Amino acid sequence: MVSIWDANVELKVDDRVHVIRNAREAVAFLKKYWPDNRGASYATAWKVCLDAAKGVVPAAEAQAAFEAAAKEAGILRQT
Repeated sequence: MVSIWDANVELKVDDRVHVIRNAREAVAFLKKYWPDNRGASYATAWKVCLDAAKGVVPAAEAQAAFEAAAKEAGILRQT
């Protein structure tokens, strides 16, 4: 079972807003929609979110890694 994150992570890519609610959605987004600028935080988020989707890593850790990667890529939507 994949835990829902405490707060949604909102991303803006190509004038489109994406709402990510858990590690499984994060993995799908990282694979399909992530921009080409994939830094070190991307690799960390990929691994941590995969592990969280398997239930090995806490949801909060995956959310933090995903947010850090989104911020580094410049797609984290600040509300």
